[in-house]
This record gives sequence, C-alpha cells and structure tokens, in this order.
Amino acid sequence: MNSVMLGWFATCLLFCGMLVMLEVGRRLGARAFAADKEAKNGVGPVEGAVFALLGLLMAFTFSGALSRFDERRGWIVDEANAVGTAWLRIDLVPEAQQAQLRDRLRAYVDARLAGYARLHAESHPEAVFADAERLGSELWRAATGAVQPPALPAASTLLLPALNDVFDLAAVRAAAITRHPPTVVYTMLFVLALTAALFAGYGMGICQRRRWLHTIGFALVICGTVGVTLDVEHPRQGLIRIDGFDQTLAQVRAAMR
Repeated sequence: MNSVMLGWFATCLLFCGMLVMLEVGRRLGARAFAADKEAKNGVGPVEGAVFALLGLLMAFTFSGALSRFDERRGWIVDEANAVGTAWLRIDLVPEAQQAQLRDRLRAYVDARLAGYARLHAESHPEAVFADAERLGSELWRAATGAVQPPALPAASTLLLPALNDVFDLAAVRAAAITRHPPTVVYTMLFVLALTAALFAGYGMGICQRRRWLHTIGFALVICGTVGVTLDVEHPRQGLIRIDGFDQTLAQVRAAMR
C-alpha cells in the first residue's frame, strides 16, 4: 500500500469516525437540552475556538501542500534547462571527446526519466535513481578528463558548473519526494476534526430529529479537504499527478541528437 492509498484509507476512517462523533455529540446534546434548556449557553466560545483552530490548520496544511507541488513543477523545468545547457556546452571540449560525453549525458537523462516513471509505485528515490547516480558519476569523471589541456580554458569553467547544476537539481528533486509535514501535524488535524464533529453534533442536539444532510455534508467536506491535501503531498502516486510535467525533460532529451 503506497502513501496515497494509506492516506485515503485514513481519510475514510476519519469520515466514519466523524459520523460516530457527530451522533455521540447529538445524543449528549439532546440529553443536556432535555434537562436544561440553557445547556447551550457558555459553550459557544469553546466551539468557536476548536472550529477556528481546525480551519487554520487545514488552511496551512493545504496551502503548504500546494506550495510544495508548485516547487516540484518548477524544479522539473529547472532540471530540463540545466540539462539543455550542459548539452550545448559539450561543444567546448575537443571534438574527439564530445561523442563520449554526449552518449553518457543521454544515458543519464534516460535513467532519470525511467526513475520518475517508476516513482508511482516506489517512493524511495535512492532505489529508483541508483542507475542515474552511477551514470552521473561516470559522466562527471569523463567530463573532468575532457576539460584537461589542450581543451579550451572555457571548457572547465563553463561545462563543469553546468553539469554540477544538473546533479544539484537531481538531489533537490530527490529530497523533495520525501519532504512532507511531520506526522504529528496530521495527527493533530485528525484529532481536531473528530473534536469539532463532537461539538457540532452537540449543537445539533437541540433538534430531536437527525439532520442527515448537515451531518454527512459536514463530515464529507472536512474529509474531502484532508484527502485532497494528502493526495497533493504525493503527486507521483495519487489522483493529482505531476507526471505530465516530465514532458519538459523528455522534450529536452528528444532534442539531444
């Protein structure tokens, strides 16, 4: 079970838990209001604080997930631009060594694209990008050898930094795959959602009849937002995917002839 499936499973459990807490709260509220018509007085500030904190935490987690999603998209473009720059700067080394460097860079980019294609089933970048790292090391050794005299002085000052940018962006993207909020944040979010459901049910207890539209709608909206947030946090495995942006790097690879 990957991270997204686990997240949606936890969201379904949260939905069921909120329905239970809404019913428990409704029954507690109904008993309290039957015994004391003013039982609702004085609990408003507590309910308001819990709902406000829940809304604030949901807003920050959702905003953070979208921000990380946008960053990942930007890094795809940055890596593609870095690869394109390195490809062009291979022209600076002696012609006899250009073919070897171009072959190694093509192989490296192919390994990177293959690794991203496998990330939907595997979230550990060290496993899927092992071949790319090995090819990158070979490419770097070949490049440092190619810029030695009698190569032009500009070869070392322009080609090596370009390749370094390629490898740095690969490391940044690998780190972004496992960059998520601490588990305690989501634990707190789930606890607050259940607490809010209890208080919401208590408030609905003033009416003896169950209001299914409000009950299911409240739980569905909260759980839907949580589920989408968890989905956006793992854009290689869920419904909201980032795979399409890999075409930017694939287009650069197609032009490397």
